Amino acid sequence: MGQKVFKAGVKKQKGYLYFLDKHGSIARQVMARGGKKVRTKPEVLVKAGVKREDGFLYFIDKQGDVARSKMARGRKKKGGKKR
Repeated sequence: MGQKVFKAGVKKQKGYLYFLDKHGSIARQVMARGGKKVRTKPEVLVKAGVKREDGFLYFIDKQGDVARSKMARGRKKKGGKKR
C-alpha cells in the first residue's frame, strides 16, 4: 500500500524491531518483552541514506524494503455528538 523508496531486501527475524533510524539507515533492535528493559544498542543493517519528507510515514515493509505512506492528518469526525 506504500510507495517503495529504497530496495534493501532485509530478511526479518522474530523478536526484533526493524526501523529507519535518524540517519536514514535500516536498523534493528531486540524487542522488549514482559516489562524487561532492552540494554543493547540498535544494530545498523543497511546504510540506505533515505531523506525524509514531511507528511510521510516511513517503514520497513514485508519484503524488507523502505516504503512510505502519506500520513492521515486532520480527519473529520463521523456522526459525533455536537457540544
